[in-house]
Amino acid sequence: MSANANAGERGDVEAAPTEYEEMLETIDVAIDECERKIRNGRVRDPQKEKARVKQWRALGYLINVRRQVANDRDLEELAERVETLEAASGRGGRR
Repeated sequence: MSANANAGERGDVEAAPTEYEEMLETIDVAIDECERKIRNGRVRDPQKEKARVKQWRALGYLINVRRQVANDRDLEELAERVETLEAASGRGGRR
């Protein structure tokens, strides 16, 4: 188990954010900014409408990337749990 996970379990030191949490936070900021631009922009000509459509596409892309990063994080956490359980049961993960 990692030092960060051990520190978080003990409760004496707050665990440092993982790379996944940092990526998700960055993506969340980008999503918020994209949504703000879509909702607050004024559309008075076709060029601005094209820009808004591009923002919607960017928002969809960001949401998909965020989902993928969250899935990767969850899979990594599950793999660590399985490894820990196998080590505790004496199997060691090898057959």
